[in-house]
Amino acid sequence: MKFVIVLAALFAVALARPDVETVRQDSEVLPEHFHFGYETSDGSKHDAEGQLKNVGSDQESLVVHGSYQFVGKDGQTYTVNYVADDKGFQPQGAHIPSVV
Repeated sequence: MKFVIVLAALFAVALARPDVETVRQDSEVLPEHFHFGYETSDGSKHDAEGQLKNVGSDQESLVVHGSYQFVGKDGQTYTVNYVADDKGFQPQGAHIPSVV
C-alpha cells in the first residue's frame, strides 16, 4: 500500500503542470518490490526501484535506488542519484555539496 501512495504522489507531481506533457511513464508495483519511471517534455525525468529487505522480520525495511533530473532556471540540467533506506535519504549530484 505504501508503494501505491508514493507512486500516486510522484505521478501527480509529474502531471501537475498543464503546459508539460508526459512523454514516458511506466511502473510495476508488486508486494515486495516496485519500479517506476517517467519523463516529461520539459526535460525532467525520474526512475526508481525499491525492494523490501528482511521480509517478515522485525527488521523489515524498504530500500529505494533512484535518479531524477530537471532543468534549472539557469538552463542547466541537474541530476540527482539517490538511495533511500533505513539510513535515510542519501542524494548525490555534482551540484550537491558532500558532507565529510
